[in-house]
Amino acid sequence: MNLESKGILLANLLKDCAAYTESGNINGADIALYHLSRLASPNGDPLQRVATYFTEALAYCQVAKNLRGVPKVLRLVKTISTLEQEFVRQQFFNLYPFLKIAYLITNQAIIEAMQGEIAINVLDLSPSSDAFQWIRLMQGLKEHSPNTPCMKITITAIHEKKEVLEQMELLLGAEAKRLDFYFQFNPVVSNLESLDPEKLPIKRGEPLAISCVLQLHSLLATADDDMVKMRGQMIFAEMLSKQNKKKKMNPSPNSALSPFSPCPSHKMECFLNGLWKLQPRVLVITEQESNVNGPSLTERVYKALDFYGTLFDCLEASTSRTLVERSLMEKMLLGEEIKNIVACEGVERKERHEKLVTWIPRLELAGFGRVPISPYGIWLASKLLQSYVPRYHIHQKHKCLFICWDKIPLFSVSAWKF
Repeated sequence: MNLESKGILLANLLKDCAAYTESGNINGADIALYHLSRLASPNGDPLQRVATYFTEALAYCQVAKNLRGVPKVLRLVKTISTLEQEFVRQQFFNLYPFLKIAYLITNQAIIEAMQGEIAINVLDLSPSSDAFQWIRLMQGLKEHSPNTPCMKITITAIHEKKEVLEQMELLLGAEAKRLDFYFQFNPVVSNLESLDPEKLPIKRGEPLAISCVLQLHSLLATADDDMVKMRGQMIFAEMLSKQNKKKKMNPSPNSALSPFSPCPSHKMECFLNGLWKLQPRVLVITEQESNVNGPSLTERVYKALDFYGTLFDCLEASTSRTLVERSLMEKMLLGEEIKNIVACEGVERKERHEKLVTWIPRLELAGFGRVPISPYGIWLASKLLQSYVPRYHIHQKHKCLFICWDKIPLFSVSAWKF
């Protein structure tokens, strides 16, 4: 069997296995998993490698459906330490250009929005809370305004782990001292779901920039619970409307809990409104340009296979198959994301990527307006890409930027203002 035939067989087996799993055909799913286990390999070609993690996720689905107590035990086995999390995220940064470009575009948008200011505030909502991004920002601010006397920069960073924030503060403090910046760091130990933007140590009216890299989609995990509540509310509203026909009490199509709303998660709507109330000069959002948030398991597998298959193709063209860092990143980062998309449901399914065309009306509804990515920022991004495989390129649409592999958009970067 040649490589092309094997690839087609693998893709078809994954799709069949997803369909069998979703329909409850245990025997069909089991047979497909058996064949997949013989063809997939974490050390093979890109499709074999990505199929390994889809196979694990689909097998996990079978366990989760039939043995309620086991999934939690399996999940505990997969838990990795903070150091390991930071290591694999660093490998993602090193092996792909996506985060480098996101940071570069974000920093340039901040510099342009803060022109003429001597005191600026930055709110970092990113899961990695990467000190490298803000070191580069401080350097860029210094280069842009070399004669500005003792500029003040305040960074408020969000992370679940206190030790990550402490390390970040040390690195940024050292760089600020070197550049003669007055520096203040506000660590906030929290995840995004628990965060109330209005309670952050940020004063309204101060020059503020917000950065959110590959994190905002996690707030959509509350949408499943919201839909359950919505059904109850609709039933209750229908009962009230029958009692009082003079008052129309049915939920409005503009309601955050309406299936017609561009913002189906009440948490998402409240969070975006909270960011809007902070009155940022610029809000820069980086998200996966993928659509894996559908309710159907089969559809999620189809869409996720397209997205992650392309990410594995990128590595194949630029990185050795035997590189240990590549294998670890594939397994501990991309593989875990695949498992979350395929095997988890409800609030546990955090990886709910949606395309920019879906994010635009949500942000506009919250009161934000799009800021075009500047030509200089795009030039910088294009220059950075010259050091990578030529198949990477930048594409502009909707005043936003897309980082593509061949003709496939993989990540979007969009800028917004209050």
